[in-house]
Amino acid sequence: MTVPLIWQKSTYSQEQGDCVELAAHGGAVLLRESDNPGVVLRTTRRNLAVFLQVIRQGAVKGGPPGK
Repeated sequence: MTVPLIWQKSTYSQEQGDCVELAAHGGAVLLRESDNPGVVLRTTRRNLAVFLQVIRQGAVKGGPPGK
């Protein structure tokens, strides 16, 4: 029996779509864009936390000049 995924979007997202949705699946985190829900990325909670921390710090190398 397959349990349906419960997708959640950020409270910052608009009702029109264009948002990233997340779902927990076992020990993994699944991500998809609401405009293209058939494409799903899979990662770990730890990797997602590190990714978000890097974005918050603006520490992505190779980003736009002056950042």
